[in-house]
Amino acid sequence: MTELELLAPAKDLETGIAAITHGADAVYIAAHRFGAREKAGNPIESIAELCQFAHAYHARVYVTVNTIIFDNELNEVKELIHHIYNAGADAIIIQDFAILAMDIPPIAIHASTQMHNIDPDHINFLEKNGVSRIVLPRELTLDEISNFRSKTKAELEFFIHGALCVSYSGQCYMSYSLSGRSANRGACAQPCRLAYDLVDEMGNVLVENKHLLSLKDINLSSHLADLIRAGITSFKIEGRLKDITYVKNITAHYSNLLNNFIGLNQQYKRASSGKCTYTFTPDPERTFNRGFTTHFINGRIPNQASIYTPKSVGRRIGVVDRIYRNYLWVNSSETIHNGDGLCFFNPQNQLKGFLVNKAEGNMIFPNQMPTDLNIETTIYRNEDFEFEQTLKRKSAERNIECNIDVNITQENITLTITDIDGISTSTEIPNRFDEAKNPNALALLENQLKKTGDTIFNVNRVNIECSTEVPFIPTSIINSARRNLTFQLHTKRVELPSRHRRGNSTATATVPNPTLSYKANVANKASRDFLLKHGAQSIEPAFEIKHPKGGVELMVTRYCIKHELGLCPSMQGAKPTGRLFLKNGHSLFPLVFDCKSCVMKVIQPNK
Repeated sequence: MTELELLAPAKDLETGIAAITHGADAVYIAAHRFGAREKAGNPIESIAELCQFAHAYHARVYVTVNTIIFDNELNEVKELIHHIYNAGADAIIIQDFAILAMDIPPIAIHASTQMHNIDPDHINFLEKNGVSRIVLPRELTLDEISNFRSKTKAELEFFIHGALCVSYSGQCYMSYSLSGRSANRGACAQPCRLAYDLVDEMGNVLVENKHLLSLKDINLSSHLADLIRAGITSFKIEGRLKDITYVKNITAHYSNLLNNFIGLNQQYKRASSGKCTYTFTPDPERTFNRGFTTHFINGRIPNQASIYTPKSVGRRIGVVDRIYRNYLWVNSSETIHNGDGLCFFNPQNQLKGFLVNKAEGNMIFPNQMPTDLNIETTIYRNEDFEFEQTLKRKSAERNIECNIDVNITQENITLTITDIDGISTSTEIPNRFDEAKNPNALALLENQLKKTGDTIFNVNRVNIECSTEVPFIPTSIINSARRNLTFQLHTKRVELPSRHRRGNSTATATVPNPTLSYKANVANKASRDFLLKHGAQSIEPAFEIKHPKGGVELMVTRYCIKHELGLCPSMQGAKPTGRLFLKNGHSLFPLVFDCKSCVMKVIQPNK
């Protein structure tokens, strides 16, 4: 059977536990440093606690160590990986080649999408150096994924939901160029979410003050079956900076979708155990989103960007029908609640919003009446108060199904609990009890054994075999035996899973390209020596080590502004535009359109 893994983000211990409870088969989380999200660090003690919780469900914990590393940090990273291993983590996710040369424990290694895993030869090189899983770029099509699957034995992981970097991951230097904050160090300033003018070589403004690089969020809910058939086995949700309510909602949504697929395709199974029940109906539109796109999964499509705002727009709920002095009437089939956040685009296509003080059916009383709202304006809900409140409370349970067998003889009472994975444990009680007077004694015993309380177990069936008089067993003894059983079973479940180990390295593995530019992100001597050992002949230092001067590529992206705006001569028959630039303040970024490769490049301005 092929295992399918739903991989959820966790900014902290609480969110990681929530992700597992809501259906994740694995979570990824950062330690206190080197995690590519400088605001989402965690102490080793929290990672250890998360591993204990996850492993009871046979779920896994992956720790991100996916920044580039400077020379003076190598020993700290090595020591950190030892701590991560000792905490019980199942894998590390890396970017820097130096880690492949380190003397570290045999923990499984996953290649972050930051390693720019865009070419099968590069992936094979990583696999030959002990990498067991490849996190593929978000920009791939289904055909490209299938091609990768045919050329590697490594596990393949793919982002299915969340925010999109407009640049190929690991290949964006725009933030560092503008602010000194490096995306490859977990400190991206997100210049792609800023507003720009699009200007031509004559200085004419073609598009003014729009978020031309800000992509919508990816949502591949309708493409899970396609991705499975293409060879993806780990389905990743973006969002290590997202709130816990977002993680609960999106994890539950995709967990249900995977379960539905497996219900129709019995050759697959989930990578972890446990049945989830929810107090809510998952819906991605009801938590943070910039609007959705399927990106390049079926090839290039229009309307990939959210050019009017980088903020959450939420769900379309209706249209303004009437406007009065202190309220408005919205034609909507949705129930609007007090405390909801509603928003709209004004005549200048600027996102505006207001809070709902009171809602009476379709009559909406804002906290402050908007002045630039017109009849027939579309209204969105980007803060769903009731939904958020539901998610802030206990919103799910995840239980391991099990059965208890009771064998009563004249000498002993043996109780055995067996879970859905076939793991079992037993306890024995000497039968020194008087004969029961109550004819329902066995039914009472069964009922008491099913009361598993706040454990992770749910007892489906109690089978009792009695070859002697039915004994009267005090409730306190039954409860003690049950607690002993569930404690032993929980302990066994946590201890039983064997961790994946790092794959074997091949000394003869050779880098696909012997000439490496700053885009290889080589920031330390250990990484440089590793690549030289494996056939590299020329290696430029990382952008953060030696800042290239003028004319260098700050960003390469498959997304194309020309295509987004209907200006592509190749695919849309548009007239040539001449040279184009992005302008932000005093900065003018030349754009290069490589139509042969169908990519766009943002170039560093001359200083």
